[in-house]
Amino acid sequence: MTPADGAAAPASLSKTPFADLPMKGPDVTVERRADGSVLIRSNHPVGQGPRSIAHLLKEKAEKHPERPWMKQREPGHGPWRTLTYGEALRKAEGIAQWLLDQGLTADDSVMVLSSNSLEHALIKVGCYTAGVPVSPISPAYSLISTDHAKLKHCVSVVNPKVIFAQSGEMYARAFETLRGLGRDLVFVTADGSGEDAIPLSTLTDTIPGAAVEAARETLGHHTVAKYLFTSGSTGMPKAAPQTFGMMAGVIAGQDGLRSEEPDPDVVSESLEWMPWSHISAGNIGFNGVLWAGGTVYLDEGKPLPGMFETTIKNLYEVSPMVFGSAPIAFGMLAEAMEKDPVLRKSFFKNMRYMGYGGATLSNDVNERLQALAIAETGKRMPLTTMYGATETQGITVTHWATETVGLVGLPLPGITLKLVPNGSKLEVRVKGPTVTSGYLGDPEKTAAAFDEEGFYKLGDAAKFIDENDPAQGLVFDGRVTEDFKLDSGTWVSVGTLRPELVAACTPWILDAVVAGQDKPFIGILVWPSMAGMQALAADEEPGTPIEKLTARLTEQLTAFNATAGGLSRRVGRFIIMTEPPSIDAGEITDKGYVNQRATLERRADLVNALYGDGSAPGVISL
Repeated sequence: MTPADGAAAPASLSKTPFADLPMKGPDVTVERRADGSVLIRSNHPVGQGPRSIAHLLKEKAEKHPERPWMKQREPGHGPWRTLTYGEALRKAEGIAQWLLDQGLTADDSVMVLSSNSLEHALIKVGCYTAGVPVSPISPAYSLISTDHAKLKHCVSVVNPKVIFAQSGEMYARAFETLRGLGRDLVFVTADGSGEDAIPLSTLTDTIPGAAVEAARETLGHHTVAKYLFTSGSTGMPKAAPQTFGMMAGVIAGQDGLRSEEPDPDVVSESLEWMPWSHISAGNIGFNGVLWAGGTVYLDEGKPLPGMFETTIKNLYEVSPMVFGSAPIAFGMLAEAMEKDPVLRKSFFKNMRYMGYGGATLSNDVNERLQALAIAETGKRMPLTTMYGATETQGITVTHWATETVGLVGLPLPGITLKLVPNGSKLEVRVKGPTVTSGYLGDPEKTAAAFDEEGFYKLGDAAKFIDENDPAQGLVFDGRVTEDFKLDSGTWVSVGTLRPELVAACTPWILDAVVAGQDKPFIGILVWPSMAGMQALAADEEPGTPIEKLTARLTEQLTAFNATAGGLSRRVGRFIIMTEPPSIDAGEITDKGYVNQRATLERRADLVNALYGDGSAPGVISL
């Protein structure tokens, strides 16, 4: 979750007030050390948090058993299936009893191969209740990968005894690979399909006994609830244990920022597409809905061409109080609402604020969203963002209405942030109850991940918007490991430059990667956006869509260069990539985030072409 350098809203928007945001304002203590490092802590006290997520589910189910907890459509955009809090508790306890009957303990695990679903949710809370760690992994490791290398690696790390997938037929190839490992694995599927697979109903129909309550009573903040894998951007994914204490730390921190008590008669609704194999949706969003006693609608759309239409259809019916997603989704949503006032009305009907994470939200998209909010509600909509990692969960948040997008925010209550000089930047490190103890089965990487004071090293850099006024918050200042020097010795800050280039080329490109280490100038590789290409194809000007795209990007990047300043921000050449980013090769995650390093390595031939004599096909000089 890495926002980029901030940008203020134009004066025309800033005259319009924000809708009320039910959170406390920024209040921090900053300690500056002699060695140049800076410690930052919130002055807001930590709020309440649950003993465990299993206890939280039981509490909410007993309080409002008939309230919908989760909804998911039938296939083909059919009617919504509903799972109430009471049903979820009964079925979770059945799953827990079945796991205990199989002899599974805290030393074992259950691996989930498939994406978000009602059944996936039940497996998760059933494991929580039994005290058996659950390990959801990216569905791409099973469905898209051609060699299943990451799938086999993940299994070797967490050593699961049970494998769950939504459909045995869909995951047949992955099941075959896992059977070939020679492990004693039990396969469970939601629909009962698959060779020797046990239907999930066998688990949920198990009658829970005293062993379930006894297992739940052993749970506490020390208990490992799940193993989440890192994205594997610099090698094979690493397994980070997630305790109930880590999860409770995020909830308690957010609770400490709340400025008003929630209305008990209002049930918050949300629409969620982001995968549970990642920290944002799998922990922060999932647990937050439970804590609020809310209802989450599972969105089977994604911010991809041909799939975002599903999200749009859902937003005609679901009017969330809070909408959180990746920045790419907000760009597509703004475009859809600009064309459709009915969608705009439904989207903003109950909205209190929006949240983005994982990458920067460009100023262009922010302005478009705010113009839409003003047109519908008369006010601007506060935008929050949370920053963190698989190893830390959420550690900072922008919890106040601000003119600036792209903030990292400030530490959650209970979290200590340390900024340490690293070259010309300040590297982000963190300590607190939300931080993992290390990597499962990897003591060397664990030791390397923490400094001498026990702070986890995220590898990112951050800086204050205003050194004299820390309460304005921090902005992302790039990845320490991504930044590079040109052959002139000029530093290039990739984390801040890349989103600015994408914004400058809107709406024609989807994303870009920045090259130029030890080279005389910056070069970029860009992916065209589907919407942009469709518009160019329909344009009656002469030339192919690629030729027209080349002309527009040349014009927009030339304009960017005119105001960019020195070599550290000026683009010398670019290439348009026609092959989409590959999940299997690690170029893009299933959340839609581009891996800069993996792309540059995989497409080294294009990088070499950028720095040849300029005559290679597709190389455009500016």
